[in-house]
Amino acid sequence: MRITVFGAFGSVGRRVVEEARRRGHEVTPVSRKPAAGAEVGDARVVADVVRLSADSDLVISATRPVDGQEDQLVEAARALLAGVTRTGARLVLVGGAATLVTPEGHTVEQAPGFPDELKPIARACAEQLAVCLADRAADWTYLSPPSLLEPGERTGVFRVGRDEQVGSTISVEDLAVALLDEAETPRHRGVRFTVGY
Repeated sequence: MRITVFGAFGSVGRRVVEEARRRGHEVTPVSRKPAAGAEVGDARVVADVVRLSADSDLVISATRPVDGQEDQLVEAARALLAGVTRTGARLVLVGGAATLVTPEGHTVEQAPGFPDELKPIARACAEQLAVCLADRAADWTYLSPPSLLEPGERTGVFRVGRDEQVGSTISVEDLAVALLDEAETPRHRGVRFTVGY
C-alpha cells in the first residue's frame, strides 16, 4: 500500500511511519518544514493534500498544533477531506479523546478535574470530528486515542471501541498498530473508533 503521512515527525507520526514500513508499505512522510527523506507539505492546504495523495492509497494525518493555534486542526480536517475527495485516497485522521464517552456516562472533557489548559485542544478536536461526520464525499476514518497517550511498548494487544472509551491509556506504539490494522483491514469507514487498554 502507498501511504502518505502528514505530521510524520511528531510522536504519533513517527511511530506510524515505522509501523507502516515494518509491514512493508511504501511510505511518504510529509513535514511542514524541510526534513531529510520527507516531502514538504501542509495538511491545511488542499493543493498540498492533492499533490501528495495523488498516487497514494491512503493518507494518514497525525498533525498536532502548538498551543494557541488549535483551530489548525479544523482547517486541516477540511483540507484533508477536500483533497482526498479529489484524489480518491482513503483518509485516517488521528484526533482527540475529548468527545469519547466514559463509563460514567459523560464525555472525557466533561469529567471532573479535566484540566482547563486542555480545553482549547479538546474543543478543536470536537469540531474536527464534527467536520468529518458532516462529510459525505471522502472515504475517511477518525481515530480517537484514549486520554493518556505516551511512548511505551508495542504489544499489539488492546481493545477497540467506537464512541465509548475502552481504556484510559495506550502506548503510542500500539496506537500505530491499531491505525495500521485499520488501514489494512478497514472496519470503521465513515465513523470514529478508539482503542485502549
